[in-house]
Amino acid sequence: MYFTLTGLSSDERVQSLLFVIFLLLYLMSLCGNLTIATTIWMESKLHRPMYFFLGNLSFLDICYSSVTVPKLLTGLIGGSSEISFRGCMAQLYFYVSCCSTECLLLSVMGFDRCVAICNPMHYTTIMNKQKCIQLATSLWLIGFITSIIHTIFTARLPYCKSHRISHFFCDIPPMLKLACSDTFLNKLLILTAGGFLGLSSFFLTLVSYIQIISAIVKIHTKGGRSRAFSTCASHLIVVLIFFGSISFMYMRPTSGYSLKQDQLVSLLYAVVTPALNPVIYSLRNKEVKSALKRTVNKIFHTKIYVSNM
Repeated sequence: MYFTLTGLSSDERVQSLLFVIFLLLYLMSLCGNLTIATTIWMESKLHRPMYFFLGNLSFLDICYSSVTVPKLLTGLIGGSSEISFRGCMAQLYFYVSCCSTECLLLSVMGFDRCVAICNPMHYTTIMNKQKCIQLATSLWLIGFITSIIHTIFTARLPYCKSHRISHFFCDIPPMLKLACSDTFLNKLLILTAGGFLGLSSFFLTLVSYIQIISAIVKIHTKGGRSRAFSTCASHLIVVLIFFGSISFMYMRPTSGYSLKQDQLVSLLYAVVTPALNPVIYSLRNKEVKSALKRTVNKIFHTKIYVSNM
């Protein structure tokens, strides 16, 4: 009927320190991503494909961190570390949904940058508003449908070895260790469905960046190369961190699983990356920073006007 999440540490002093660290990271994620999403929504100059997908990434990162971090924080301050079976399956479902959707979203964002740099004359035709909406809708649907399959196969297993999940949230690998029946189909599903989604997304992203780098090298002016590279460098950082940690977590042999390594890698892509994305991806962008200043000024002047009425 329930599971117990063992968390990251049983030492109270370490738990207090971890609580402060992860609370700050969670607040950074919420404030940073909410600010970026709001700025893109309010600023008409940012109503372009690049920022449309960036807004999707910000919203996705808010969901991503909110699925796992609140329960982690509750356990670190001495709250209940128990989670019901249904609650565990719900957490697993939304976590895998966000993970799958982000794989696809990063590849779409790479394709968008590829078209903008390699084929700028036809960019507005290829990446028109209707196509962007269709792409965004498709990748969210694929993410949620993929997660349904993983959740059903995980929920059908009988769990009788233990009710203690050696992790800070309900994830597939640590839960398979608790099952008292054959988990071959689940492992095969991770390697096929999950592997196909992750590897195909990474391959498409890699192809996009090979073409981008080839186009940048052909730019004659140093300033032009710098602008083109700075536009894509931050996205490449996010891609390498995300796909690297996901591959390490899910594409290893079962015998290679280590509790501490899994927890550290999970913290990287489930907690740290959503908090850093606004900094390394958005706030390094001059256009976003200018739009952010205008948005803050609008809100500030509106508040002054309302208070003086």
